[in-house]
Amino acid sequence: MTPDYSCRGPVPPNGIGRRAFLQTGLAGFASLSLPGLLKLRSRASDAPATGSGEKKAVIMVWQPGGLSHIDSYDPKPDSGSEYAGPFKPIATKVTGLKFTELLPRHAAIADKMVVLRSMRQTAGGHPAGSMQLLSGDPDTRDKPKPKYPDWMAVSNYMLAQKGPRKNPLPAYVGINPPLEYNGPAYLGDAYSPFVISGDPNAPTFSVPNIGLTDADQVGRIGRRSALRQQLDTLDRSFDHARELGALDEFESQAMGLLTNPQTKIAFDLSREDARTRDRYGRNAWGQQLLLARRLVEAGVDVLTTSLSGPLCGRVQNWDDHAVNHNVFEAMKFRAEVYDRAVSALIEDVYQRGLDKRVLVVVTGEFGRTPKISYAASTGAGDASAPAGTSQPGRDHWPRGFSNIWAGGGITPGRFVGATDKRGEDAVERVCGPGDFLATIYQHLGIDYAKTFIKDFNGRPTAIVDHGKAIPELTG
Repeated sequence: MTPDYSCRGPVPPNGIGRRAFLQTGLAGFASLSLPGLLKLRSRASDAPATGSGEKKAVIMVWQPGGLSHIDSYDPKPDSGSEYAGPFKPIATKVTGLKFTELLPRHAAIADKMVVLRSMRQTAGGHPAGSMQLLSGDPDTRDKPKPKYPDWMAVSNYMLAQKGPRKNPLPAYVGINPPLEYNGPAYLGDAYSPFVISGDPNAPTFSVPNIGLTDADQVGRIGRRSALRQQLDTLDRSFDHARELGALDEFESQAMGLLTNPQTKIAFDLSREDARTRDRYGRNAWGQQLLLARRLVEAGVDVLTTSLSGPLCGRVQNWDDHAVNHNVFEAMKFRAEVYDRAVSALIEDVYQRGLDKRVLVVVTGEFGRTPKISYAASTGAGDASAPAGTSQPGRDHWPRGFSNIWAGGGITPGRFVGATDKRGEDAVERVCGPGDFLATIYQHLGIDYAKTFIKDFNGRPTAIVDHGKAIPELTG
């Protein structure tokens, strides 16, 4: 049975619950509550300030809901009207590799990426599909919470074992990250990301409590830190969720984030050349990916970001069922912004000399059905006709889909694997979630074959149960 990690414990004599007491006592710490502090943590050894070091990093760009591989990286123009979409295939810089006309910028830099066309998993729902791909959980049932930690949290945990982190930036940052179905599971909240939310393109965008420079503010934080140390005299028997221990571990990271002006520089997009910002796109997705590049360049090891929200269309994700979107209108609606942002990120990784150190992975939890379905729209909006209007869609499809990889020291300008003539099944160089995870871990220098982490019950659990790093995707 999973232990109870809720904060139930004896109530102090004054009647204030333990959680409330801690939150009240810490509320003055730069206006961060306890959950905020738990996201500010110390990680790993020093990260390089530039792209010249040996330390590796990963940027994962997530497509929540699943991208239609047929309408993007694996077109099937000869599959018939029930399958092929309306988009024409176009040549890329790689002989034999074609994308659809929606991705001209991708096509122009295909020599800087590897397209994996034979990804496969077995879960048809968003929760289970996400958990399979990002944590290796083989269960096909949708669960409210993950059983296993995702690769991001595992990587954060493994990096922490190398010793105290001196770089003031967190090791793991999520910019509007994919947290709906994933998380640290039995590793605990200590290994969740430092979350940046909102639209980085908005004029009012800022990351709160970063890079304080006022001497009086810094002094007040130091005094409040001393107050926190006094709270450590609370009976440790209250500490069912290990929250006080977490504060001990995270306080130095919190102080660094709050007081080091270099952290503010790393998050400050205004320091980027205007032409660079334009090249990524002056929109949420473009600026998210530009910020991702800035942060890994400054020393963040694991960076995740979701391409979701209004730029996706009416339901704000890639879940292009006919009841949600007209799949073809949705693809057109988001294509220009997506094409621009992702290609700019990949170009930057190479132009700035990050291509050996930084691995970029762009994926969703699965693809979409090769066969087109039709259903009545449930509402009008971007990429969707008025309610009741019959429109085309594509449903969930885990049996064969595509993702793209760039940087990481891999040999670019290739495509790996294939689906059948209709795009229904991966049939050549089939890769599963274990292979996906092993590839990322190997890039980060984590020995996935020999690494075990104890679960809630104290059982050593492999971080990769089945799978090996994909040779074409490892440096």
